[in-house]
Amino acid sequence: MSERAVVFHVGEDELLGILHPGAEGARRGVLIAVGGPQYRVGSHRQFLLLARHLAAQGIPVFRFDFRGMGDSSGAQRTFHDVHDDLHAAVDTFAGEVPGMHEVTLWGLCGAASAALFYAWRDPRVTGLVLVNPWARTEEGLARAYLKTYYLQRLFSRDFWSGAFKGRFNPWVSLRSLGRMVGTAVGSGSGGASGEPDNTSPDRIDKGPLPDRMAEGWRRFQGPVLVILSGDDLTAAEFRDVATNAPAWSGLLQEPRVTLRELPGANHTFSRRVWRDQVALWTHDWLQTLPERGRE
Repeated sequence: MSERAVVFHVGEDELLGILHPGAEGARRGVLIAVGGPQYRVGSHRQFLLLARHLAAQGIPVFRFDFRGMGDSSGAQRTFHDVHDDLHAAVDTFAGEVPGMHEVTLWGLCGAASAALFYAWRDPRVTGLVLVNPWARTEEGLARAYLKTYYLQRLFSRDFWSGAFKGRFNPWVSLRSLGRMVGTAVGSGSGGASGEPDNTSPDRIDKGPLPDRMAEGWRRFQGPVLVILSGDDLTAAEFRDVATNAPAWSGLLQEPRVTLRELPGANHTFSRRVWRDQVALWTHDWLQTLPERGRE
């Protein structure tokens, strides 16, 4: 392995990244952004293994720790506040790989959301891989629970068998269901159920998270690969938002979008077969992309 550590800076903070050079003369690379309280290796070593897989196919990869995470200094930040980190990482990646002029951002969970906020601002970013994007609102979470848990439980033979045998009180679950329904329908004043605000020039920086993500999606004009796990609440929330929210109308159906769904997989792809499939989908999708200036 020719991978090596690279230290770079955002202000006075030092950030640590790992470069996987790929093939000499490569023109496109992949920047892996880390979502949630994780560092550059990823859950079950997913980011490390993905980077090595792509680099073995000649694709340069750079994975790094955001400020306040892993081996990077500074205060920890949410995915809303990592614009400067991503910009510095792209700068560093481009400087370390001579001749590379296109970068695809690859992000899981909150990092996918961060990528949508950032990508349209940087012309070097020409592709996005969004894996189980974080689009959480109170109403969206309630709807996902209803679809993935409560309805399945109500139609489950084991649920009613346990109730009739006195193992638990079904009214507790039914009252909980009622509260969840109330939250899911909401008041229409926030979250994914409201109409998008298409008049405010700063709508990507304010308003419900799903609407802001949709605006970032619209502003970014490059190809997008979306990968969703079949057994993941975060993926279920995004799936509901992207198919039902007015702000997302038609976005998943755009010709530039490729959607892949992995039944049974959990949020962090904890089984090797799931991780391998995600790596294969990523590689194959990258191979379909035309290089800028060579369409």
